[in-house]
Amino acid sequence: MVIGILTLALAIPGANSLKDKRQVLQSLLEGVRRKFNVSAAEIDDNDTWRRATVGIACLSNHRAMANRMLDKVVDYVDSNPLISLVSVEMEFV
Repeated sequence: MVIGILTLALAIPGANSLKDKRQVLQSLLEGVRRKFNVSAAEIDDNDTWRRATVGIACLSNHRAMANRMLDKVVDYVDSNPLISLVSVEMEFV
């Protein structure tokens, strides 16, 4: 069994309050969970308006499969016009 862990640093340039940020993140995280059947949560920068750090985890039988799934998650997040992807870290356990 392989656990894939993805950490994304995001910029949310249109957020002018924590409420704006939460709306964008909630929509993003629900979409990621629904589309890819992974666990996803905001893990850092909770009180910063225009930044967020998101953690995503998936389980798989093979590392290559987990890698492909997390790559698709990165592409999905990067396609969101309300969010700028600042950095991506991926690890496998």
